[in-house]
Amino acid sequence: MAAQQQNRQWHGVTPPINLNLPTDAELASNDALITELKRQNNFEGTEETERRKKTLQSIQKITVEFVKHVSEKKGLPQPMIDAAGGKIFTYGSYRLGVYGPGSDIDTLVVVPKHITREDFFEDFPPILERMAPPGAIEEMTPVPDAFVPIIKLEFSGISIDLIFARLAVPSVPLTLELKDKSLLRGVEERDLRSLNGTRVTDEILELVPQQKTFRTALRGVKLWAQRRAIYANVMGFPGGVAWAMLVARVCQLYPQATGSVIIGKFFRIIGQWKWPTPVLLKTIEDGPLQVRVWNPKIYNGDRFHLMPIITPAYPSMCATHNITMSTKKIIVRELGRGGDIVDKVFTGQLQWKDLFARHVFFTQGYKYYLGVIAASRSKDAQLVWSGLVESKVRLLVSSLETQGSIELAHPFNKGFERVHHCSDENEIEAVFCGDLRYQAANIKTETTDVINDPKHTVAAQGSADEMAMPNGNVEATSNGSGKQTIYTTTYYIGIELVQNGTKKLDITYQTKEFKEICVGWQNYNHDLNSLNIVHTRNYDLPADVFEPGEVRPTRPKKLVKKTESSVKKRSFETSELEEGNQAFAENNPQKIQSSIAALIRSTLQGVDRNTF
Repeated sequence: MAAQQQNRQWHGVTPPINLNLPTDAELASNDALITELKRQNNFEGTEETERRKKTLQSIQKITVEFVKHVSEKKGLPQPMIDAAGGKIFTYGSYRLGVYGPGSDIDTLVVVPKHITREDFFEDFPPILERMAPPGAIEEMTPVPDAFVPIIKLEFSGISIDLIFARLAVPSVPLTLELKDKSLLRGVEERDLRSLNGTRVTDEILELVPQQKTFRTALRGVKLWAQRRAIYANVMGFPGGVAWAMLVARVCQLYPQATGSVIIGKFFRIIGQWKWPTPVLLKTIEDGPLQVRVWNPKIYNGDRFHLMPIITPAYPSMCATHNITMSTKKIIVRELGRGGDIVDKVFTGQLQWKDLFARHVFFTQGYKYYLGVIAASRSKDAQLVWSGLVESKVRLLVSSLETQGSIELAHPFNKGFERVHHCSDENEIEAVFCGDLRYQAANIKTETTDVINDPKHTVAAQGSADEMAMPNGNVEATSNGSGKQTIYTTTYYIGIELVQNGTKKLDITYQTKEFKEICVGWQNYNHDLNSLNIVHTRNYDLPADVFEPGEVRPTRPKKLVKKTESSVKKRSFETSELEEGNQAFAENNPQKIQSSIAALIRSTLQGVDRNTF
């Protein structure tokens, strides 16, 4: 009993490390941090925040009307109709209080047991359109077949992600809270997944000593992770919830600290964490359901999680199961770099803006890159196909890690979407292999996170198997000038070689295996979709992957030494892939990427030339 009472005096699974109040210098540093976050446009204005609140109030009223409408349609008695209710909950960045301008609001619609998912997708959209203010619904995309079914919409300029959950209760009053584990009894697996977002977010907020400090620190860590391109669960990096739990754990250890101090401690504590020891905000709980709870002693798969960060709400799960050996190394490197910068911020040698400097993935990161090119002959087909390929890129990364000459394979956390206009099949084939000569000049290259298409996002999150591939009509993709429009999404992987290792690298097996996994998808259409992997040197990267002002890598000048022997020594730089293109590249530098792509395509069709 005494131990339990002592346990209630602090948050977390261990006592705090330090209970000291902040010093004047720490308070000043925190003020400077907040000033920099505001300068970085990390906070939204009061007017937009009020618009969010009004939008959620409207969706709450629409939810009650939706439940009432379906209840009447099913002939329920009037007392049951009146009591049926319906309530919305938020989760993610909005619920955590770390949203910024343009952020989505993740919203959960909770309904009683007589309302089905089919009712939600059939009746909610028309009621939403009827009850919303004129012109408020700018865009709405239902995705009923997703792993977590969703309706994405723009409501009064606010992006809303609506998911659905049905409880095994006759009514859902406005006073209902989701913390009670008994509410999970009789709930379907899909509904449990939907409920988990809100339950986890609420638990995180309850488990931090000071929510204001937590939010300041999390804003800084999120901005840092996004700028350093290590923010993407699908690609093998922590997502928003995982970063939030890491920051929350540090807050538990320093309950009186400022947000700036929490960030400094975050980099050192998490950067030196003894993985695979899990990060826990509370002891893992049992519950009333026969469902899987993270436990490496029971489940063999849980033992292979490299950086386990465990959700606090029952049933506890690992939020970072996608992390690979390579992405773990990258995360640890970035944590070390961040810690060094913050140390210098505290001593006045650097400023907070230096922590938020953009990544150097393309400018200084690597000499060698792989480009994974997913392509389709129609836009709708490309949305699903590129999402499917994105969901599998981490498998290619894991496979590349088994190649003894590769130190790490670093996936960039976004895809680059391009549009091309082709006159014939030869040009289309070239585009499939990475040729950018036919790229539409009037259509800007965008990254997948900026476009944020719901079908692509849902497919990337693992729901492609439940989604139908649009058949597409090749003729219908003409741009009006007789040319056919081709859509590509390219995912880049930086390759770091083992120092003093072999100068010859063969990844034939890894690329072939990856392609077989992707094209083995049940909805793959050979006439509609394409997948190729091309090798690119840093100086041949496309211009559109660089931001204005960034310095592009340049081709190194080679000193030619005349000798009696005319035999060249083979190296990574002039191995089979590059030797086959050397003369072409020197005379046609603008076409080198197309040529390399063609060679790689021949590899994937069975010619053993994927050595570079």
